[in-house]
Amino acid sequence: MVKSKLAPTSSSSSALASSTSSTAALASASSNASSTASSSSSAASSMNANSGMRKPSPSLLEAKRRARNMLKSQTSNVAMQETVTDIFQNAVNAKNMERGPTALIYDESMAQHRCLWDEQHQERPERFTRTLERCKELKLIERCLPLPSRLATKAEILKLHSAAHYECLEQTSGVQDEAAMEELCSHYDAIYIHPSTFKLSLLASGSTLELVDQLLAGKAQNGMAIIRPPGHHAMKAEFNGYCYFNNVALAAQHALDHHQLQRILIIDYDVHHGQGTQRFFYNDSRVLYFSIHRYEHGSFWPNLPESDYHAIGAGPGTGYNFNVPLNAKGMGNGDYMAIFQQLLLPVAVEYQPELIIVSAGYDAALGCPEGEMEVTPACYPHLLNPLLRLANARVAVVLEGGYCVDSLSEGAALTLRALLGDPCPPLVEPLQLPSAELREALLNCIFVHRPYWRCLQLQQTYTADELAQCTDVAAQQQLHRVKRIWLGGPLPQGPQRYPTRGTSAQLSPEVVASNAARLQMLRRDTQLSVPATRVCYAYDMQMLQHFNLHDTSHPEQPMRIRQIHQMHQDYQLLARMHPLKARAATTDEVCLAHTRAHVNSVRRLQGRNEEELQQLGAGYNSVYLHPRTYECASLASGAVLQAVDSILRGESRSGICNVRPPGHHAEPDQPHGFCIFNNVAIAAQYAIREYQLERILIVDWDVHHGNGTQHIFESNPKVLYISVHRYEHGAFFPKGPDGNYDVVGKNAGRGFNVNIPWNKKGMGDLEYALAFQQLIMPIAYEFNPQLVLVSAGFDAAIGDPLGGCKVTPEGYGLFTHWLSALAGGRVLVCLEGGYNVNSIAYAMTMCTKTLLGDPVPTPQFGTTTQRPPTVAFQSCMETLQQCVEVQRKHWKSLVFGCKLPQSALGENNNEDFLAATMQQLDISNDDATATDGAIGIEHASGQERPSGSKPKVKALEQQEMFAIYPLKSCPHLSQLRPEEAPQSIETSSACGGCASTVENWMCLSCKAIGCGRYINEHMEEHCRREQHPLVLSFSDLSVWCYECSAYIDHPLLYVYQNLAHLDKFNEPMAWTHSSKRRSDGCYSTDAVQPEDAKKHQSDDSSNDEQESSDGNGNGHGFYIQLERNN
Repeated sequence: MVKSKLAPTSSSSSALASSTSSTAALASASSNASSTASSSSSAASSMNANSGMRKPSPSLLEAKRRARNMLKSQTSNVAMQETVTDIFQNAVNAKNMERGPTALIYDESMAQHRCLWDEQHQERPERFTRTLERCKELKLIERCLPLPSRLATKAEILKLHSAAHYECLEQTSGVQDEAAMEELCSHYDAIYIHPSTFKLSLLASGSTLELVDQLLAGKAQNGMAIIRPPGHHAMKAEFNGYCYFNNVALAAQHALDHHQLQRILIIDYDVHHGQGTQRFFYNDSRVLYFSIHRYEHGSFWPNLPESDYHAIGAGPGTGYNFNVPLNAKGMGNGDYMAIFQQLLLPVAVEYQPELIIVSAGYDAALGCPEGEMEVTPACYPHLLNPLLRLANARVAVVLEGGYCVDSLSEGAALTLRALLGDPCPPLVEPLQLPSAELREALLNCIFVHRPYWRCLQLQQTYTADELAQCTDVAAQQQLHRVKRIWLGGPLPQGPQRYPTRGTSAQLSPEVVASNAARLQMLRRDTQLSVPATRVCYAYDMQMLQHFNLHDTSHPEQPMRIRQIHQMHQDYQLLARMHPLKARAATTDEVCLAHTRAHVNSVRRLQGRNEEELQQLGAGYNSVYLHPRTYECASLASGAVLQAVDSILRGESRSGICNVRPPGHHAEPDQPHGFCIFNNVAIAAQYAIREYQLERILIVDWDVHHGNGTQHIFESNPKVLYISVHRYEHGAFFPKGPDGNYDVVGKNAGRGFNVNIPWNKKGMGDLEYALAFQQLIMPIAYEFNPQLVLVSAGFDAAIGDPLGGCKVTPEGYGLFTHWLSALAGGRVLVCLEGGYNVNSIAYAMTMCTKTLLGDPVPTPQFGTTTQRPPTVAFQSCMETLQQCVEVQRKHWKSLVFGCKLPQSALGENNNEDFLAATMQQLDISNDDATATDGAIGIEHASGQERPSGSKPKVKALEQQEMFAIYPLKSCPHLSQLRPEEAPQSIETSSACGGCASTVENWMCLSCKAIGCGRYINEHMEEHCRREQHPLVLSFSDLSVWCYECSAYIDHPLLYVYQNLAHLDKFNEPMAWTHSSKRRSDGCYSTDAVQPEDAKKHQSDDSSNDEQESSDGNGNGHGFYIQLERNN
């Protein structure tokens, strides 16, 4: 369908006013930051007095008082958070946690809603009925907990929508006058109203509320609402885009009000931006809204500037609104997977939501004429899967759009299947790599959100000097330039009339046929059948017979696997798994990974006395030997092969191998590091030989590098080995350079060895989660394994005596769940190291429960903006940056490792210049009370402030912003004729080149209007062509000189800035220059000394109450550098 641009449409005057004010507020918020930065800069200049010393600014003193209080609060919070608790309490709590039901709610009457005057309208009943039919075909509905649908009450609707909005729709209930209804709908964008629409809209909202209530009451683990009409475009007082009441927003508000939740994550992957949902929570940090939508620089519906990446929230909600604008058609699985891995999941992990609601539109699916994207139906479970272990598994999926009934019904059904716990189906087609358009959009989004999210520090930054000095083309490509382009044209003004017929989008018959054939092929080849047995289990008590005869306290002791087995019994897991009868691996099988000489040397240990065994063991690195060592090692390897057989024969979905001795250090020709035979390596070679597998992934999360496994496969492209381990620059066992990030394999295996070396101790759930989502999972998906083997050492677990790391048992459960999305769920977890018997027992138990489908407590990742990043976290970021830099040469999915501009906060914020220099302030005196440990937690409400208003500030992470000092003069000022300035300046004037009203500038020589560098660059083109160097920003009233490449701050500019200020704020601009204001407007254009103009403030604490000034008493104003958009 061809939808029109968003504009106020309600026939009701109150609805019109409400909608208009909502739009205006967001537009105001978009430009507020730039204005505030300029205003604050002017205020800074006014502080300097001609007479030298003067009374300090009250706002400066207030900032200092709040900063001091923040530091005290941080110290207190850190102390509270470090209170000693039972480190295994979450794992203990999981003992009785079994998988709950998946709730499903729908109502057959929702098929009544249809367009009476356009039978070809794409929002038609078949969207609903075909989805239910497909769910029934796959026998999914009978596996769900059915919930009764209900109507939302008027009070519930009025939580977000206006009374006039509610009553307007209520008055249409049962109305049969088709002409009158069509006339009413013509006042709204993309709306039709049926006699049943009011009731069914209440039913859709009420059903969504009911689903959320049941999840939060613990009656269901997760659930899906298959409903219509959709809701995410509905605004406070305006129907819009097929939506009447905003189902998801109402459910979120209900959870806030009635269940007192504090963190709700809304994920909206409908191809159209859910501007209604965004507006409801734009100022609310309790709701994080994350939207992925087609945008095409504003040319795609709903054609709003607020749908771009720069709209990041306002006030307390700053940083909690994410827009990922897709600026090209045809984006597919690889693009969407990259968004989840590189941005959504890291942020979700850090945010730690209590509830996740998915606005599940399927109009980005292949074949949809509206979205024209190419996400395949089987990809949607892969997008959903990593979220299912966050928020304590409370995930609600709510149907929105989708207008190709074949891809909609299949995608929605496979989503429900994923909620039920079935494995993600393998993707039939190779995963397409992220597009260049996606790369640019995602990096832009990361750029503006970096100051607010600790997890978004993977990309390094570059300075303006570095960009200017970079001449190498390849190097320039690694310096991302942030741009904003607007192609949406001017927004409509005033009431509009919208078409009501023939509005559905159409594809050519050839494209429709091609999409249909492709969808049919995908449906035919997608493997949905899975074994009934979820997990097989390998364990044999004979493996207890290998132990150290001379040191009963040796960490590699029989109690390790006995304790794991006992805890599985205590948690009642053994009866739920298929037990495997262990067997010894044959010599030929062991020789798949080892030399025959090595096997024979271990076999000859049988019958040796204790002294001989001790002497032989001393000849190896960290190895003890026992007369039963060969028998136990052969049994361990054979048990793993039994599990491989069970999985690859289709008898079990996944497996747990509770075996010892461990194996990943064992070299092809000798034992090493407690390891005799390399169990996982033998299993990989066995799967290749016996089952002709071509791609096997080994993930080794043992805290020690698996040197043996690496050496065995370093030239083999069929095995991708990924090891995340403690390294300490080569000083941690097994020591040496082999475990470093730059070791990538040899010959044909080059690129198939990935080392993630930790150079500091203390790595925990957060650091490992970032490694998984930003490195391990992208590479794994690109590799597309047929089997996943996990070398599951648990010596990185919290409490381990050797590892020194802090991964929790529930953290290991989460990582296992993420890996289970690969290879159709064929995952085999094999014990390696881990030497705190309690840690490894809890950790392996959490892995098992995960594979059985049980909920596992979500890890408490421990991130907070009030705590400085730990040494471990900072080292983690450095390691991941190094790994991405090396591995991106081999894996094209790692295209996001370039540098971002070193810049200040995004343009949408209300920070002032004080925040830029907080590190230079002396905050040792003047105690004052602040709230919640934050500096100036009060925020602007989205309205622009004139320069005279008092700024608010808040704490910023160090080195996230810097100041730009404007020149105090410029040789091009002589071109200005202030006496010829216009009588007024309209800051809302459109660009003369493209009619854009966003981020425009005015030429001070000829008064031409042009858009900025991040739109269509018309102002720069004009000034270069006409040789008019000075321009005035309509956003922040700053003046830029193209010839000097600098901002200019001079009294001659006041007349222009004041006229713009009058237009924007209806009051004169304050005089902030140190010189007296002259009635004739004549001021010297002599430049001050460069060293004075560019000199930075001293951070000498003894002068913290004295404003800086040059030798002549002239103050140095400065601007916060946001995005330079001239």
